[in-house]
Amino acid sequence: MSADDWQADIRTSYDTIAVGYADQVRDLLVRQPYLRAALALFADNVRAAGGGPVADVGCGPGYVTAHLNELGVEAFGIDLSPGMIEVARRDHPGLRFEVGSMTDLSLPAASVTGLLAWWSLIHIPDDEVPAVFAHFHRALQPGGPLQLGFHVGDESPSKNDHRRQPEQVATWLREAGFEIEAQLLLHPDEKPGAVLFARRRS
Repeated sequence: MSADDWQADIRTSYDTIAVGYADQVRDLLVRQPYLRAALALFADNVRAAGGGPVADVGCGPGYVTAHLNELGVEAFGIDLSPGMIEVARRDHPGLRFEVGSMTDLSLPAASVTGLLAWWSLIHIPDDEVPAVFAHFHRALQPGGPLQLGFHVGDESPSKNDHRRQPEQVATWLREAGFEIEAQLLLHPDEKPGAVLFARRRS
């Protein structure tokens, strides 16, 4: 399947469920204290790096983008799905959201202080991940923090839902010019997920 084909599948899928998905995740952070803590630490790292714009790549309906702004971070959202961006703009009218793809990230070089991609990398095939991380590295300022959230596993349940081990993701990040600072493993006994904290090397 070509990149155009799988991205079209993902775009159509999320356009179709955008409104319902937004309702489903609206209070997710209220129910997930460890995820709130991860975002708080990310916000602290952005401030320690001097502040400035932060890209939430694969932002969906924008609830993480909005939470970061509540934490005092100048975050904006990017998503492949126009339907998701429409819902994000509806629910968070004062924030910036735009349609875009992490496989062809249009951000200028060193234009963001921080970058976050929560459970959006799961849709990227393995052979595309190094190029995506190269885009992240280019867009980030030297020393800027990166935070990734993803499903953990050895087998992917579908062609557009890729589960990976943290060690594999960390290897790709190091090869792309990032330093791994910490790892958080979530729900290890059931539906495991991971959050990686990394930083662009100078």
